[in-house]
Amino acid sequence: MSVDLDRTRSIWRQVAAIVADRIVDGTYPARSKLPSVVELSAEFSIASSTVQKVYKHLQEQGLARGEVGIGTFVVDDPPKP
Repeated sequence: MSVDLDRTRSIWRQVAAIVADRIVDGTYPARSKLPSVVELSAEFSIASSTVQKVYKHLQEQGLARGEVGIGTFVVDDPPKP
């Protein structure tokens, strides 16, 4: 899936909103592993450091949790749509 981002606005915030929407709507269900940094970088044509910023933000918002060396996962009880 290709997503057009508005390159005049903060890219990481746009991607964070898209991933958060996917968590809330169940595209990424509870306890599932989120796409790797490389996969999300490729999907949105963004730098890996931008994806890391997205995942950090999602963790701060309580939507995801990181497991060092394993990946980033949706929390056990994400908000419902």
